[in-house]
Amino acid sequence: MPHYLLSVHSVEGQSREPVTEPRTEDEMRRSHGRLGAIEEEMKTSGMWVFSGRLHEADTATVVRTAGGRTVTTDGPFSESKEHLAGFYIVRADDLDAALALAAQVTAAIDTPIEVRPFAATSGD
Repeated sequence: MPHYLLSVHSVEGQSREPVTEPRTEDEMRRSHGRLGAIEEEMKTSGMWVFSGRLHEADTATVVRTAGGRTVTTDGPFSESKEHLAGFYIVRADDLDAALALAAQVTAAIDTPIEVRPFAATSGD
């Protein structure tokens, strides 16, 4: 079964899409509850492989080689207001199934989800 990356992006200074006002505590509880139910369904159905939420982009360290030496720099790889905030790796029958799952997640968290297939996965 193909694997897909569902990447959750955040925009610096914005709490959600469309930008309105910060979420209330009640909205946050409802969103986390909906997301928890979606994740449980992913696990029960066998679609869930792995997921993770990331710290803010300014905590990143970039590692490069230059002149045969390893060089590290603070901050994200690219200068951008949009950053990867978290991700899911899922198994899905096809792209349509992965997109349907992403639609559930984006509705629960009000944040865009990018869906990309893996080029190759063991067990496909």
